[in-house]
Formats: sequence, structure tokens, C-alpha cells
Amino acid sequence: MGQPESNGAPIWRDCEREAGMKFGMRSLMMACVAMSMPFGLQYAGVADACTRFVYHGAHDEVMTARSMDWKTDVGTNLWVFPRGMKRSGAAGPRSVEWVSRYGSVIASGYDVSTTDGMNEAGLVANVLWLAESSYPQYDGKTPGLSLAAWAQYVLDNFATVSEAVKALEKAPFTVVAVKVPGENRLAALHLSLSDASGDSAIIEYIDGKQVIHHSPAYQVMTNSPTFDKQLALYEYWSQIGGTVMLPGTNRAADRFARAAFYVNAIPKSESPMEALASVFSVIRNVSVPYGISTPDEPNISSTRWRTVADQKRMLYFFESALTPNVFWVDMKALDFSEKTGRVRKLELGPNQSHIYAGMANAQFREATPFAFLGQ
Repeated sequence: MGQPESNGAPIWRDCEREAGMKFGMRSLMMACVAMSMPFGLQYAGVADACTRFVYHGAHDEVMTARSMDWKTDVGTNLWVFPRGMKRSGAAGPRSVEWVSRYGSVIASGYDVSTTDGMNEAGLVANVLWLAESSYPQYDGKTPGLSLAAWAQYVLDNFATVSEAVKALEKAPFTVVAVKVPGENRLAALHLSLSDASGDSAIIEYIDGKQVIHHSPAYQVMTNSPTFDKQLALYEYWSQIGGTVMLPGTNRAADRFARAAFYVNAIPKSESPMEALASVFSVIRNVSVPYGISTPDEPNISSTRWRTVADQKRMLYFFESALTPNVFWVDMKALDFSEKTGRVRKLELGPNQSHIYAGMANAQFREATPFAFLGQ
């Protein structure tokens, strides 16, 4: 038998020609996108780490997800902090002092800082790397707050984003930079906040001055560039559309584009379990495969863990890259009271390799609270 024909030519030749045209069109489109993209957006975010986004679902469902990317173990454990804890800003003699108004569940960094967490009012705080950060010079004459305690200060004192922003706009303290544990360089971080209503804020220090971006529309934050440029990035990719093309590298700019598209593309399921599955699928999509690292840039590295805070059901989910399952803390079942509540710790082990399953409330053990890294 001869080959099947189509208009006098073998069908496979038509298919080959059509495939070639499609491949050529796609290559041309990608080339045009790269050529038309502003230079700063093409190469923004060479120094990256971590992704955070806020999901707005059905029936006022709000979830905040984040990933933690770093080249080495960040020494993370989970902690329960009750109300009524006396705190100091760890910035020397003029450290800001306060007593916690709200209990919280947090993920520590090296057990000297709060990197992520949710308080009993549903306020979530996350700190991510921002290489462009530049904090004020601290002369010790004003109240000071160690960068290591920045997120915890917010969780201890405020119930909503608006409340936190209103207070922070008055600059009640000077944020004091501290060195990354085990390294001879200062940490450079920005802070994201979200609450149970879906409100959101991004707080950065640029050229020594506090910059606050406040809107429920600010659902996504990655790292470099500064957030105003991340917004320009979002505007650019939204014009292209995620169903046409999405950037796929582990750079902050590309992760921002993917997270911004998928967080609003996933279905707003009536089922909280399905919504949670969708949120986890997005934060995994913007994670970095385990084992990848970039020399001299520890923040372009493997995703070590992920969290999802369900701010309606008050559940705090944790997933380590080295364990086979997700576990969670039910904050409604914790004792945060000043009189009977206790500081408790869940040991996650080296590289967060200890395995927990299901609700882990009972696995926490009473512990002495860690001291914030500072002066």
C-alpha cells in the first residue's frame, strides 16, 4: 500500500509542515516577548528567595501561602506563643518593649527570629529576602527593634492589616539590621501582612526609609526587585495572559508572574479541602527543586519548606521538602490565654526532616522561648 495522501502529498508531510509552522510561530512569539520586555524586567530578580501569595476564595475563604528557599538548613521549628508575653526588641538599651496582646503560631529561623506565622486573630506575617533593603542608621537614641523580631512584633500587637499599617506609619521604632547567622553579612528582608478579610500590605525599607504598599489587590510578593517594580512586572505579564505563556525559571520575577496568574486562575471551590489543594498546588509550582543552589547567592536555592495559613478555619499547615506529607496546627484548639497558656515548641529536626502526620497540636512540648537575635 502507498502512503495516505492529502491533496496529492503524504499526510505526514502536512503534519510536519504544520508542526514546523507552530514551532516557528511560538519561537517568534517568545523572541518578540523577550525583545519587547523592558530590560529591567527581563533581568529583575537575579537574587531571589521565597514566594508568598494570598488566595481569596468562596464564602470569604482566605489563605496565605509561602515558600522558604535557602541553600542551607534555616533551623526552623514551630512555636506556640501565648498572650501576655513580655518582649524586648533586642536592639540595645533603647529597645522597644511590649506585652503580647495576641497568641500566635510561628515558624522560626535558626530559633533566633520569626520568619512566618499567624496569630489568633487571623493576621499572617511573612518575611522574605529583599536584596535592595536598606535600613536606617541606628544611633541608639530612639526605640529600636531587631529585624529578627519584626514579624513577631506585628503578630503580638495587631489583629488586622489596617490596624498594623496605621501604627507602623507612625514609625514607632527603628528597625535594626542583624547579621545572617553563620554569615558575615546583614540580613535584608521585607515584610508581608495579610488578614482574615483578605487585606494585604507589603512593608519595605528602601534608602533607609519605610515604604508601605497597602491593598487587598497586593496578593503576591517574591523578592527582588522592590515591590513597586514587581507591580510593573505584574502589569506586563497580565497583558500577555497566563494561558498564552508564563515564564518558567526560578528567578523572583518569573515566580511572581506564575503565582499572580495561578492564584486567581484556580477555581474558587466551595470545598475548603479542594481550595487548600489548589493553594498548595500553586505554592509548589513556584517552588525551587530540592538540591538546586547558586554559588554566592544562597537565596537562589532549594525550597526547604512551605506553609499555608487558612485564616478562616484557623489552621496552619506545614510541608517540608524532606518529609512525605503535610501536617497542621489547629489554632482553635490551642490555649493562648495569659494565665494558663504556655510557650510550646514542635521540634522539626535537621532540615525539617522529622515526620508528623495530621493535626500536630499534641506533639508540641513546653519550652523556654528563644531570644531574638540582636545587639
